[in-house]
Amino acid sequence: MLGSFLLSAPGGITDSHHPIYVSVTEIEHNAKDKTLEISCKIFTDDFEKALRQQYNTHIDLLNPKEKAAMEKMVSGYVMTHLLIKADGKPVALQYLGYEQQEEGIVSFYQVNNIASVKKLEVTDNILFEYKKEQISIIHTIVNGNRKSTKLVNPEEKAGFEF
Repeated sequence: MLGSFLLSAPGGITDSHHPIYVSVTEIEHNAKDKTLEISCKIFTDDFEKALRQQYNTHIDLLNPKEKAAMEKMVSGYVMTHLLIKADGKPVALQYLGYEQQEEGIVSFYQVNNIASVKKLEVTDNILFEYKKEQISIIHTIVNGNRKSTKLVNPEEKAGFEF
């Protein structure tokens, strides 16, 4: 479901520094299952630092001693910073889990009982409090129709009509 996380710089990206600050959120309507399938990819190092600031505790998403505690912080953070309305109605994200992919952490969510979608409104301010240079890229797919946008901090709202 999640598209490529194409974020590379000349000479490569190191663990401690990269030249861009971006998250990628993908929202896909699954008409057969009547769900919205959502993934959110965030650079691991930035995400850990932002979680440390918010929760004031040790964060290790790659080798957690307390996986359940990390899951709770990941889901709590994203569900606070990613709000979705389908056809004007707020939807409740159900957290499914997270995994490492390349230099990022991808967390997965689902919204049930969405038979059809004509309009999506997204508020996405993931890591905006962490870096003023933060960018959010949002991809939406409904009935095979893909629409994307970029939000540059502090801009945090996007709308899609299908």
